[in-house]
Amino acid sequence: MSRARLYGDGTMKSTVRARVIGRLVTMGPGFGFLIVFLAVPLALVLSYTVFRRGRFGGIVYEATGENFTRLIDPLYLDVVFGSVKLATITTLLALLLAYPTAYMIARLPAKWKVIALVAVVLPFWTNFLIRTYAWIVLLNSEGLLNSGLDALGLGKVELLYSDGAIVAGLLYAYLPLMILPLYSAIERLDPQLREASANLGARPIRTFWSVTLPLSLPGVLTGCVFVFVPSLGNFVIPELLGGGRRIMVGNLIRDQFLKARDWPFGSVLALSVIGVLVLLLFAQAWATRRVGRDA
Repeated sequence: MSRARLYGDGTMKSTVRARVIGRLVTMGPGFGFLIVFLAVPLALVLSYTVFRRGRFGGIVYEATGENFTRLIDPLYLDVVFGSVKLATITTLLALLLAYPTAYMIARLPAKWKVIALVAVVLPFWTNFLIRTYAWIVLLNSEGLLNSGLDALGLGKVELLYSDGAIVAGLLYAYLPLMILPLYSAIERLDPQLREASANLGARPIRTFWSVTLPLSLPGVLTGCVFVFVPSLGNFVIPELLGGGRRIMVGNLIRDQFLKARDWPFGSVLALSVIGVLVLLLFAQAWATRRVGRDA
């Protein structure tokens, strides 16, 4: 009896050991990547926030809280609020354009869905800078849009180097990131729920507001996070399409690291953007759980 128990315990230990080794083999590379390229950089950024900038740049390892108090300086608050405004406008426009697009794709026949989804992600197959420079060609004073307006007798309009150009560039760059999660959420909806709503006498618009939209809310929130956060931190589009007239948080962070060489304050700015992302992810997770519970 003791020998059988011994063999049983040995077999159990071998099974547990094999499972642990299997998990290490399958999950180890992913965790290692996250530790090296995510956890370590975040730890460095977090540690730099409490130190001083050197006289000629770099870091002086003397603890200070000055970097955090600089965030409430009106100069930097204006940059933050302006960035939040443009990112919010971009997110709302992306939602207005992406929802009907995702809804129509979800209702297409199976063979056409693949073609439509490929068309959505097709811009990602080209270089980001090339796509941004294409907008400069379209929006400049001699570009296609102004040439068309001039031909119609409406005169030329200053389109480039404006907030509108920045929003257009951000919207074009991140619109697929709104369409894809919306499509995924709408595709998973049970069509019988909409049929039941119609059978109970609800009109299509009432069915949309009462059934489709609430159940697709997790996709809406996910898409908003995917668009808002990169729009807030983008610095290429404001630089090229805004002509440097509008400074956004991404430009400010880049300048602190590469031009002013103020790594501690740049780390505080980067940490603030990360904090916004974490708050949005918590809000998205909370709303998703609530929608799932109510459903």
